[in-house]
Amino acid sequence: MEEKGDGSSGLTNNCDLPEDSGSLKSPDEESSENSAAQYNGDLKSVLVTSVLNLEELDVDLYRGTHHWVPRSQRLFGGQIVGQALVAAAKSVSDNLYAHSLHCYFVRAGDPKVPVLYQVDRTRDGRSFTVRSVKAIQHGQPILICQASFHKLQPSPLQHQFTMPVVPPPEDLLTVEELIHIYLSKPDLAEKSKQGLNKLLANEVPIEIKPVHPPHFYRLAAADPKKLFWVRARGYIGEGNIKLHCCVAAYVSDFAFLGTALLPYPNYRAQFSASLDHAMWFHNTFRSDEWMLYECESPWAGGSRGLVQGRLWRRDGVLAASCSQEGVLRVKPVTEPSKL
Repeated sequence: MEEKGDGSSGLTNNCDLPEDSGSLKSPDEESSENSAAQYNGDLKSVLVTSVLNLEELDVDLYRGTHHWVPRSQRLFGGQIVGQALVAAAKSVSDNLYAHSLHCYFVRAGDPKVPVLYQVDRTRDGRSFTVRSVKAIQHGQPILICQASFHKLQPSPLQHQFTMPVVPPPEDLLTVEELIHIYLSKPDLAEKSKQGLNKLLANEVPIEIKPVHPPHFYRLAAADPKKLFWVRARGYIGEGNIKLHCCVAAYVSDFAFLGTALLPYPNYRAQFSASLDHAMWFHNTFRSDEWMLYECESPWAGGSRGLVQGRLWRRDGVLAASCSQEGVLRVKPVTEPSKL
């Protein structure tokens, strides 16, 4: 969240590790069977059972009480976006699917109190339906979200970019596995060790496998591009496209804004926060299956950074696109990383 006294503000936006430390296509059946084999059917994803679960208080009024709180001790922006989309989706018919959302983070989120979600049924059209959602704490909005839903409509116009060629997730290590490797280094600085142990203790409801770990951890100057495999922990299942879109909205904010910092390993974020967040959903997908998140930052300046992202299914189909701008205030790094 932006500091007091500044005109713009936002929730905490990502979980980057510190320097110290259209036509819709169904996912193929083999992929779905693999997910079912990996997860016991009883091991439901915490993203479904608590993190994105809302209590209905009245017509178009919901309350979210289960907050995943990152190390910043501010509400995670991705959760508020995901819950806002859940609230919006509850007000539309089953034959309508989310195709886009646009959000502004306007105040700091307080992890100690529930969030109220007030849905306004802005428009019900024959093909497209629009909902406006306010996420409210202490009587004031902390996020304003516009979500649009539509009926599936076939079209001869179909094209997409090509998915990057990267190693499969089975050949890569998770963030937790990488941290354990870094912790085993005998010359690891004590400060770095403490930071990494805190990261391990902070249970994250998604799994991440960086394609290029040095880029992910900002160990050297690199182009402002980042690639990592990501999926929700636990089993969600097939059939509920809306739910998978809500989980993807949550996932999309992880390690996103930090992409703008990759060319600057000699600086660390003194303060960062999301200002706005947008998503477009292109094809069906399973958020509990591995998807490749391709992130890039085309611009940074004026203490702000712009990032764009693409979520790819394993079969090369573009599932969703994302965009976000955030505040990035930095300070020089006094010591080189000892990872």
